[in-house]
Amino acid sequence: MFKLGVMTDEISQDFAHAIQVCQEYQLQTVEIRSAWDKPPHKLSDDDVAEIARLLAPTGMTVSNIAAPFYKCDIDDDAACEEHLQVLARCIEVGRRLGTNVVRGFTFWNTGRTLEIWEQILERYQRPVQMAVDAEAVIAVENEAATSVATAKLLQRFLTDINNPHVKGLWDPANEVFADEGERPYPEAFRRIEKQMVHFHLKDARRDAESGEPACVPVGEGIIDWQGQLRALLASDYDGAVSLETHWRPTALTEEQLNRPGGAAFSESGEYASRVCLDNLLRIMKQVAG
Repeated sequence: MFKLGVMTDEISQDFAHAIQVCQEYQLQTVEIRSAWDKPPHKLSDDDVAEIARLLAPTGMTVSNIAAPFYKCDIDDDAACEEHLQVLARCIEVGRRLGTNVVRGFTFWNTGRTLEIWEQILERYQRPVQMAVDAEAVIAVENEAATSVATAKLLQRFLTDINNPHVKGLWDPANEVFADEGERPYPEAFRRIEKQMVHFHLKDARRDAESGEPACVPVGEGIIDWQGQLRALLASDYDGAVSLETHWRPTALTEEQLNRPGGAAFSESGEYASRVCLDNLLRIMKQVAG
């Protein structure tokens, strides 16, 4: 049985308040992407200790560290080197908070993914070794703004990397945003379900006239959430399902969607996340019933 959780900055940058909302909804896990206006690699040791202190009496666990690792240009050597330090720090933050899972990406999308495929794999050799040495797992996300934009590409990437310390982070809604995305469930999901270590839950649809994708409240998009959740319940997946709301009453900018975090991103997030959690729990009751 999977564990239900949320990215705390989708509720608030105030970690204590985010935890209060999580407890109200009886969530089991939290995912750390930003807190107190800091990304995870910039959290101080005191910040990390405060997160642990706030979580201790709740029984909730940290599912993973949602690092921005390798959201950078693949040809920028200095940026890639800096991101290795981001990964190292996030592995350490995760260790202190009881998780060995750190999110990763595959560089900004150049539109030439297949042409630079070998370069992507080569750039991942050092991160893989870092994960092996630290007994950590890099959870690589299908993300439309990055080179591995779809489940199909993620499946190929994980096969070519072929290391148990690199697994998949499945986000059905990101498949909607990808130009070559498939129907999220069941087609895309079936590609990576056996290699999945983490799951992001949000909803999306494309505008009927413009064809442009946008996030919407959970249950109001094109994703078959009843089918997807039934498949998870029927599987042996016992990891986390993290709400990554991303919908707001006033839509987030593309920059905020691609580089989430900070006060502007979290503004009105609590309202939006409550709407999504209410909808999600209603869907889960229907699935269970």
